[in-house]
Amino acid sequence: MSKTIFKIIFLCTFFLFSCENKKPSQKNNVKETNPGVVISFDDATINEWYQADKILRKYSWKATFCVSKINTLSHSEIKELKQLQKEGHEIAGHGFHHFDAPKFVAKNGIEAYIKQEINPMLALMHFHNFKVTSFAYPFGFRNINIDKALLKKFKIIRGTTYGAEDPFFQNCYYNNSSVVYAIGIDTDHPNFSIPYLVRLLNYAKRKHKILILFGHKPVQNITADYQTKIATLKLICNYVNQHNMTFYTLSELNNLK
Repeated sequence: MSKTIFKIIFLCTFFLFSCENKKPSQKNNVKETNPGVVISFDDATINEWYQADKILRKYSWKATFCVSKINTLSHSEIKELKQLQKEGHEIAGHGFHHFDAPKFVAKNGIEAYIKQEINPMLALMHFHNFKVTSFAYPFGFRNINIDKALLKKFKIIRGTTYGAEDPFFQNCYYNNSSVVYAIGIDTDHPNFSIPYLVRLLNYAKRKHKILILFGHKPVQNITADYQTKIATLKLICNYVNQHNMTFYTLSELNNLK
């Protein structure tokens, strides 16, 4: 009887340890997302975006250009946007009129917002053959109800975040959500500094995160607000290349979920 009990215990123990040994191999089949950066630009400084691409293409960079007031663009600006899209950059939406979304909706309702700000923008962008699946809120202003309405139109929508707290507490990293938040790299953006930007990049690299950034008008020399220095963009691109990170567009985040 004792021998029989011993055999049963031995077989059960062997079975349990065999199952335990299979677990690590199952985890190894899960592909880990490569750390990286989303660089996005808002508004409609098309010529400056196009010139920045000429400077930065040697880094094999990729950016998302969030366009507002597309009905005001010239033929040459539309042509430049098409070329940017052809090269692998993303053309995203930023509003037909550049409305403050919560303020407009509070006064006029969500249906009027969609009808005046979103639908005409999408119609004209699709007319020009732009593949628009992402949207960046003007001023970064948003709320949950507007998010729900826009997620019927877009795969990814982007707000903004501020502050200079420890990167662990920052909200500017992709977290498998369809609503993401970017931190500014314009020189006048609150709390922007090169040392802090490097801290955010370091955290993304160490923790396998995707850092989401936004600027407006890329320039060599700052002359006004809402401008991003080309030198800042070069620093970001150098960092990504030197640390074997990846450039992502906003729409590509949707494929990682």
